[in-house]
Amino acid sequence: MLAQAVRACIARPHRFITPATRLSRTSLHNFTRTMASVSAAESLQEEVAQQKALLRDLQNQKADAALIEEAKKKLADLQKSFGLLQSAMKAGGSTKKGRLLLKTPKGTRDYGPSEMHCREFIERTVKDCFTTYGGGCLDTPVFERKDILAGKYGEDAKLIFDLMDQGGEQLALRYDHTVPLARYLAMNGAQATQAKLWQVGKVYRRDNPVISKGRMREFSQADFDIAGIWDVMIPDAELISLLCTILSKLDVGEFTVKINHRKILDGIFEVCGVPADKIRTISSAVDKLDKSPWSEVKHEMTETKGLDPAVADRIGEYVKHKGGPELLETLKADAALMANPSAKAGIEEMAILFGYLKSYKVVDRLSFDMSLARGLDYYTGIIYEAIVEASAPPGFNSANAFASAPPKSPAPAPAAAQPKKKAKKAQTGQDEEDEEIDESTVGVGSIAAGGRYDNLVGMFTAAAAGESKKAAQLPCVGVSIGLDRVFAIVWPRWVSKGMRSKETMAYVMSAGDGLLNERVELAQELRANGIKTDFLFKAKPKLPAQFAAGERDEVPFAIILGETELKEGLVTVKEQYWELVDGKKQKIESADKGVKVKRADLVQWLKDRPIMKDWDSGRFL
Repeated sequence: MLAQAVRACIARPHRFITPATRLSRTSLHNFTRTMASVSAAESLQEEVAQQKALLRDLQNQKADAALIEEAKKKLADLQKSFGLLQSAMKAGGSTKKGRLLLKTPKGTRDYGPSEMHCREFIERTVKDCFTTYGGGCLDTPVFERKDILAGKYGEDAKLIFDLMDQGGEQLALRYDHTVPLARYLAMNGAQATQAKLWQVGKVYRRDNPVISKGRMREFSQADFDIAGIWDVMIPDAELISLLCTILSKLDVGEFTVKINHRKILDGIFEVCGVPADKIRTISSAVDKLDKSPWSEVKHEMTETKGLDPAVADRIGEYVKHKGGPELLETLKADAALMANPSAKAGIEEMAILFGYLKSYKVVDRLSFDMSLARGLDYYTGIIYEAIVEASAPPGFNSANAFASAPPKSPAPAPAAAQPKKKAKKAQTGQDEEDEEIDESTVGVGSIAAGGRYDNLVGMFTAAAAGESKKAAQLPCVGVSIGLDRVFAIVWPRWVSKGMRSKETMAYVMSAGDGLLNERVELAQELRANGIKTDFLFKAKPKLPAQFAAGERDEVPFAIILGETELKEGLVTVKEQYWELVDGKKQKIESADKGVKVKRADLVQWLKDRPIMKDWDSGRFL
């Protein structure tokens, strides 16, 4: 295909040259070669797009594995050819500008007005709960000094987006809100005792995205953190209550908050014989039990991370346990575990926590899950994450995660083969992680998570003070809600319920003459009184066109002005309704021509209508 495209362009250079063009033989050759390369690149780009679409269709239709593998191989070949051609064009110094590729960067997306209406509802709900629980708002820069972020995320540090040297500073896009918060508290002397702070904003991770599941490279998170020295487990219980309150208000369906304690988990690893230098890496492997069976997790621990298989088996006996407060009795009966100071302290704190959570009336939402580990390095105590039915990969049943089964595809080769694969991609100029993901095998993941991090602020104050000074400590506990993952769950339900896409409540129209000034005056009066209002930007619009414009936004009140009615101090108001028919929103047709309302009483009349009261109550129908 590439050779054919090049030959075609070279054979017909006259297609690109006007009679007035005068080129030397060398210039003509260079011009012809440039145009051939551009044309070939465009052709290959289209083939890559078509092959990606074909692969997605095969995956969605659960086609034969051999067909899917063949499609993947062809896509890889096309991408390689495209990358080589791009590199050749760049090396050749081509200045010919091809067609602009209109797309968002990988792992990002645009949200239209309807989607943003849903997202804003989610964000408003979260912020309202944050303020209800006594939080104060904080905002931090979207990028940080790289040394601030370094060493805080364990194995996930490779997902940090590095920025080039900016005026002598090595910078990176923020990975989460927790580390910037800790930096903020340390900069302020770690003196903000007993503070409740929240922040909503975008964070960045160079991960392999799955857009349909809300797994992005640029995504929004809402964080609530409590800093300061409090009585044990009270702020922890407060945050779990906050999380349950928020998820109950959002339409995410049934949810469970998995909970564990880092001190218990670290104690288990010590009792089982995990070397101290492997505890964090083994912890991150255990954390994958929510999406991979034990056989694969054990394979990673032993084959990839070098753990003794006997030690891995002992860990497996512990992390398979899950339940409620009663699980504490099982752990207390384990003499070896209770002899470990870390595990004993964690078990005692969990007992206190469950007591408080009974008062908050959220115990029925919890699952004490020994496999929950949370891979981030800065957690020191309680850890938790919220999951829903869509969190796990389709077909994966966590209840069967410990069933005896061999790994899906034994991977002695991946470790050796992976660097080679990346090197090839680097040569072609492709993204090192530009691999197609079968979205039907991926879950949304946890929609919220958090935990206690007592040493993070002190780590910053110590680094800033130097070795000779004593650093101030400030214990913290927090929760983070993944707004894009919540949106991925809520949006289909929002659409299926026929929720509106705009907040416009009134549309001012005119019958007969345009009455533009009168329409503008009324619209402004309604807006000044808190009623969201619009009108058609035509001097003399026809009434059907005005109704059509209002109906596009499903505006419930059509306010019609007529010269005779205005002289009498009246306006006509027609209430409009929509219903779902076979999953589609349709206007309910009515012979009702509307009611006459006194112009002076219009604002109060609108506010007293049931539609307006339902809207103000947050039903958004």
